[in-house]
Amino acid sequence: MRAVYSFSVKLYSLLIHVAALLGNKKAALWVNGRQNWEQNLSQINPTNKKVTWVHAASLGEFEQARPIIEEIKKNEPEEFILVSFFSPSGYEVRKNYDQADKVIYLPIDSTENAKKFLELARPRKIFFIKYEFWFNYLHQISLQKIDCYLVSGIFRKNQHFFKFYGSWFKKQLTAFSHFFVQNKESAELLGSVGYKNTSITGDTRLDRVLAISKESYSESRLDSFSKDSDVIIFGSSWEKENEFALNFSKTSSTKNKIIIAPHEINLGKIGELKNEFHSCKLLSETDPNEDLSALKVLIIDKIGILSFLYRYGKIAVIGGGFGAGIHSTLEAVAYNCPVIFGPNYVKFQEAHDLLSIGAGFCVKNQEEFTQTLDNLAKELNYKEAVESCKHYISHHTGATKSILNHIYKK
Repeated sequence: MRAVYSFSVKLYSLLIHVAALLGNKKAALWVNGRQNWEQNLSQINPTNKKVTWVHAASLGEFEQARPIIEEIKKNEPEEFILVSFFSPSGYEVRKNYDQADKVIYLPIDSTENAKKFLELARPRKIFFIKYEFWFNYLHQISLQKIDCYLVSGIFRKNQHFFKFYGSWFKKQLTAFSHFFVQNKESAELLGSVGYKNTSITGDTRLDRVLAISKESYSESRLDSFSKDSDVIIFGSSWEKENEFALNFSKTSSTKNKIIIAPHEINLGKIGELKNEFHSCKLLSETDPNEDLSALKVLIIDKIGILSFLYRYGKIAVIGGGFGAGIHSTLEAVAYNCPVIFGPNYVKFQEAHDLLSIGAGFCVKNQEEFTQTLDNLAKELNYKEAVESCKHYISHHTGATKSILNHIYKK
């Protein structure tokens, strides 16, 4: 089975190399970023500090890793923090992250690479985030008996581990010293295949988004735009959410305003989107001293500020629910901002939680979107949703502290 798995990984790598040769920019970053990785890794730790290795698939998982990294850095300053990414969308954004001593791409998961990686990095502790399972790495970690932890893990019954053919896959999980999972279902699924070394600690992202919400942030243009207005923020929006925004802008009152932060900053598409709206500007077109109080729609064509934008919002519409899956709802909820999203949320525990308490709302079409906004326009309904957001944040933070207290036995 390991040979079959390893072959499939090599085939995947080959396909990405072909895509890179054909001009796919993301594939090219993936390939080029892994060149000379052995030489790069051999030079990471000249002072021979104890290494803690944290691996995240991409940017979303990194946000779950970040509270762990920063807490370790604060309490164990002599540890060397090595962060690895699988995806360019994570690495390219966080390659200069100042709380890590080194940020790299994870070499492709072959037995040879896994052996060499561990030999060069010599990690004392390893953290894998959410559901990042590379079985050759896990096998070598198990053989070398390195402490390895799954953070903010989430398991579903349709995963290989829990199928009738899953004996080989579930055996690979022996590499984990402990599973810190998000929900009871995950702990029960692991228990059903013999793993009792679990703790239900929740999602570390909540610690991160709460910290962001408390950070000082001011942007004069956003202050001017949102003053004395009810702002709906369309965060990480795709085509369907932009369509909702356009229809809402045609019927809403003058007090209602819209901020759109597209998931992809494509200047051509953003320009086309801007032209669809009456009284609309891009953030880059405005001056810091400009009065934007008369403006109806503001489109954010700048990366890296979405998590701060939600403080200006009354309601947030989260993108991705009509595509591959919703983006972060927690960033908005941390500001007590009720969230609306599309139907593809099944893999996201926080979305289920928010729906169950009335802090989140799923819509399948324009009609349901309009109806949801109408319901939230009623003062009592809105206050209840806000209180549900407050309750969720206050009762679900603290995962980082619980995890590190367990590991460091504090």
